[in-house]
Order: sequence, then structure tokens, then C-alpha cells
Amino acid sequence: MAESDPRPRRRERVIALVDDDRNILTTVSIALQAEGFTTRIYTDGESALKALLDNPPDLGVFDIKMPRMDGMELLRQLRRHSELPVIFLTSKDDEQDEEAGLELGADDYIAKPFSLRLLVARIRAILRRIGVDEADDELPNDSDEKPGPVLERGRLLMDPARHLVTWDGKPVSLTVTEFLLLEALAARPGVIKSRNQLMDAAYPDDVFVDDRTVDSHIKRMRSKFRSVDPGFAAIDTLYGAGYSFNDG
Repeated sequence: MAESDPRPRRRERVIALVDDDRNILTTVSIALQAEGFTTRIYTDGESALKALLDNPPDLGVFDIKMPRMDGMELLRQLRRHSELPVIFLTSKDDEQDEEAGLELGADDYIAKPFSLRLLVARIRAILRRIGVDEADDELPNDSDEKPGPVLERGRLLMDPARHLVTWDGKPVSLTVTEFLLLEALAARPGVIKSRNQLMDAAYPDDVFVDDRTVDSHIKRMRSKFRSVDPGFAAIDTLYGAGYSFNDG
């Protein structure tokens, strides 16, 4: 009788692709499958929304311009119930799309026409941030690796192991990128973090983004905290320098 394979089984990584261009869907799906991902494809936002909520993937890649329900509306409705990491595909010169997408809660964006190698790199970077990465293949299910410590700063509590954030005991739902930006700021209250330093914290592995990406994430993060505390003012802007966290 053949012996069973003692090696831990590879964790399935599922990527949802939503685009009305079937050529793009086919090309991207084949490229991701060649990299070991499992893909689910949808040709419009309406058909994708229910599926994404009923059976969430690890990450979504959404086109913005689609009929029936575009990528913006899909993300808007998705964010009412889920913080699924999302990468937007945007038109090359449409900066308004990029900013609006980030403010809605997208984790990243890539301009068309895009490099498949870049898309794979961005996907892997985000999956590493949420713990769905190659390291899973090497660790057995009963791994004794300890999660990061809980971070408490005044009225703020952050638990990286559970991706949990509370303010005055009230939960605040943050995306992966927002969580990492806040964690970088709260780790050293009062210390000014430049946009470059914050980008390094939230976008590791040589993934390059521009300044307005950080600004858009900070703007949305403040809005989320103000929904539970209208007087929230713990994230300070220092014009020309960056941001800092004030736990006083």
C-alpha cells in the first residue's frame, strides 16, 4: 500500500476576476492558474456580487468600466458586508477612477494596459499581508507560530492576529492596506511618518505606488473612525511632511 504524503497540503488561493472583456478574463485567468492560483471569473458586477458574498475568494480583481453594475458600484455594495482585498483595473489616464476607487476601499489599482507580471506581484504582495502566502505551504496546521501582539494606544486597540480594530470598544472595519497604515502610525505615537515610510509599511516587496494613494487611504480611514466617533482626530496631517498618530 502506498504511503501517504507527509508534506502539508498546499493552501488553495482563490482569485475572483470581474471584467466584461472575455479576452482579458481568459488571459489573466490562464496566467494566474500558471502561478498556482485558482480563479473564478464573472463578466459583470451583478453576477459577481452574490457569489463574492456567498463564497468569498481570497482577493478580487475588478475592472471599473462594465455594463449593468460597474466596478465602483460593485465595490461600494461589497464594502457594506465585506473587507475582501480588491485590486482595481483602471483606464491608463483616468486618475479620478484611481482616487475614487481607493476612497471606496480598494487596496490597490493597476492601469490598463497592464503587465501580467505586475498584476501577479501585486496579488502576491496583498496575500502576504493577510497571511495567505507561500509560507502557508511550509507550516502544518498545528504550527506554534505566535501572532503579533495586540497594540493598544489610548482609545485604540489593534489585534493583528484577528485583523480587529476597535475605538472606544466599538469595531472599525478596515481594509488590509488601511490596517497596515494605521499600525505603522500607531506603533510610534507622535512620530511623523512620511508618505514614503507609510508606503513601505503597506506596500512591501518593491511594489510602487504614488503619494495620493496613501492620502486616499488615510481619508477613508478617518471617515470610518468618524462614523463611530464624530470627534475622531487621532490622525494628524503635517503638510509637506506626512502623518502622525496622537493617542492623547
